[in-house]
Amino acid sequence: MSAVGKVVSIGKCDGNSPRERIVAAASELFYRHGIRAVGVETIAEAAKTNKMTLYRHFSSKDELVAEYLRQLADKSTSAWARREAEHPGDPLGQVRAWLQETAARVTKGDERGCALANAAVELPEKDHPARRVIETFKAGQRARLIQLCAAAGLEEPELLAEELFLLLEGARVTAQSMGPRGLDERLLRMGERMIRAHTRCDGAAGPLQQ
Repeated sequence: MSAVGKVVSIGKCDGNSPRERIVAAASELFYRHGIRAVGVETIAEAAKTNKMTLYRHFSSKDELVAEYLRQLADKSTSAWARREAEHPGDPLGQVRAWLQETAARVTKGDERGCALANAAVELPEKDHPARRVIETFKAGQRARLIQLCAAAGLEEPELLAEELFLLLEGARVTAQSMGPRGLDERLLRMGERMIRAHTRCDGAAGPLQQ
């Protein structure tokens, strides 16, 4: 029995390669139990492989952690393309969709917060390979929000993006410390108030006219 409890196995019969199984097992274990609490033996066991195979694909546990976070970051970043397709020519609609989706995730019973933010707390070492992944992702999310807020014609788009970003980061922590009940509704109300506070006096919140 693993030190972190029952190991969730990623079977060989699903057609995934050993590398894919290793990353899938690590992702589940790191998120549920924390990066520091999970050893490579536990990951190898869950992936139905062994430590030798794991180290053949990843030179160290740190590199595996970086890949785990990189895949999460890529998935989250690609979601913006979907939102753009769902709300073409509507940057504010894309921001609101992001707010709604994040609010829904925050209130899920099995949600343990943002995996990248959690990792940042666990991995304070500036030279850890995962730190660059985390910092690049968070900076990219913030830059995307600034771009969309500016395209929507909102005032002080940098400040609004920062406010929305911090609101959601704080909501994830609140869900862990006080529970998620009703948090999604409060989160959306607060987000809308922030948006209205940055709407121009003429009421416009669409793309700026040339």
